[in-house]
Amino acid sequence: MNQIETYLLPMALSVGMKLLGAIALWVGGRFVIGLLQKAVRRALVLNPMDPTIKMWIGAIISIGLNIFLVIAILNVFGIETTSLAALVAAAGLAIGAAWSGLLANFAAGVFLILFKPFKVGDVVTVNGITGTVLEIGVFSTTLNSTEHVRTIIGNNAVSTAIIQNYSANPYRAVEMRAQLPATLEPDSAITLLRATLLAIPNVCAEPAPTLEVIEFSEAGPKLIVRPFCHHDHYWQVIYDSQKAIAKAFSQAGLPQPLITLVPKTA
Repeated sequence: MNQIETYLLPMALSVGMKLLGAIALWVGGRFVIGLLQKAVRRALVLNPMDPTIKMWIGAIISIGLNIFLVIAILNVFGIETTSLAALVAAAGLAIGAAWSGLLANFAAGVFLILFKPFKVGDVVTVNGITGTVLEIGVFSTTLNSTEHVRTIIGNNAVSTAIIQNYSANPYRAVEMRAQLPATLEPDSAITLLRATLLAIPNVCAEPAPTLEVIEFSEAGPKLIVRPFCHHDHYWQVIYDSQKAIAKAFSQAGLPQPLITLVPKTA
């Protein structure tokens, strides 16, 4: 009993004091972390930053503060944290090597959020897929394709691909070619085509449609026909242009030109 009193009671007292200190440090640390998180959230709310970046910053700060708190509690118990830090670093390297693809997608997601090559709602072509952007996530970007198929692309593939954003500019061109009969005089055909295109709903008056002879051949002159419109009206202008041109030439008693579209993805 004397030995127990001599060795175990001081040890139990020491462990108990350390345990109480760790509990007090945990409670106080969590309270301080909560205050810091609230302060960071208030600062981020006032900052005109993308909501996704705000969420990432808040999560990273929270994780970092909790890691420091755990290390401080381990120090209270006298546990050497240098080797623990080395172990965490080694584990981080191993996880990073195993998840290199995910980390690349995460870094690319940060790039997409910061530099904004497109935003939710834009119509884009990315990695050969054309569609409307539904979501720019942490690891992937989600499109609703022109065939109404939800398509998910890794952010790394998005950031390294050629991106065509059809919604970024106020208007775009509808590319067509008009093969005129050899008997048809091109200037009169251009005058008729210009008036016809400007009468089509949603065709821009400024810039005016482009109509020029780009080739002469035995079949007759070939024209470039390029009206401009907002992307939302792109397909409507394509359909209406061909019907309007056929009707205008028929009413004028002129032979019909052969209209072909320059292939577009959206």
